[in-house]
Amino acid sequence: MNAEQLRELQAPLKAEYTASSAAAIAELHASGSIDLKNLACLVASPGAINEEVRSGLHRMAGGDGSAACSGDMLLQSLIACSGVTFAVVATAMELRISSATINVTGTMDFRGTLGIDRATPVGLTSIALTFTVESPEPDEKIDKLIQLTERYCVVLQTLKQGVSVSSRRATI
Repeated sequence: MNAEQLRELQAPLKAEYTASSAAAIAELHASGSIDLKNLACLVASPGAINEEVRSGLHRMAGGDGSAACSGDMLLQSLIACSGVTFAVVATAMELRISSATINVTGTMDFRGTLGIDRATPVGLTSIALTFTVESPEPDEKIDKLIQLTERYCVVLQTLKQGVSVSSRRATI
């Protein structure tokens, strides 16, 4: 896809959302089925084998490594969103990119999630993204591309800004 095709694709959406901010609001959904016997969760995932991904304990929490770890899945979501955003922004900027990869590293202290030390945070305490870009474009343009990718990546911004999260019990 080129920049003009991208603009044509998004122009009607931008016009609709400009005319009605309510039209721009979407609820995203995900679901999973809890497997108590195997300490796992089957997460609905269109496009995956059997349309689901089996999530389980990380090795450092007692898992055997046969199931996806939810922390890894969070980082994969960040890579997926950053990658798509990078592609869209590069196209909009009309940049020549020969190849691009993203690597992400998350740091976590498992003492928190295992309840060993209440002072230790539960979850990731740092995340670092690394973009490797092969391009004839000047460094300034690639730096701007990465800056805009960070600005418009939904997952990255959600992690950086935080979001209200609630839990409730549904009645059967």
